[in-house]
Amino acid sequence: MKKIKIYTDGASRGNPGPGAIAFLIFEKGKLLMKRSEFIGNCTNNIAEYKALIAALKAAAKFDGEIECFSDSQLMISQMKGEYKVKKGHLKELYEEAKMMESKFRKVDYFNVRRTDANIQKADAMVNETLDHVL
Repeated sequence: MKKIKIYTDGASRGNPGPGAIAFLIFEKGKLLMKRSEFIGNCTNNIAEYKALIAALKAAAKFDGEIECFSDSQLMISQMKGEYKVKKGHLKELYEEAKMMESKFRKVDYFNVRRTDANIQKADAMVNETLDHVL
């Protein structure tokens, strides 16, 4: 079974403020897809979830087991069931991400530091998108 690795990042300037998302999708170290986009006004946490959802939707066409990497401890801990989702606006996004999970045989989540090379690439993509829009 193929292992697909997803690296996501989302951010807003102002929290809430103008937000953007980015993701990179790899298989065996080969970049399969990357994307970033402006998503309008939101919080950092909303942007993190929207990045994950967009990446899972994009990864559905690659068919494999998924490993998701993010520097958002809150989102990763919620997706792993370690933290409850208490905020209504995040619960909706959490449920959408969980629904996307069901399209894969297996999905694992990993919290990584901002120093991770692929998280840094996703972060740079988010910032380039926001710089371009603002």
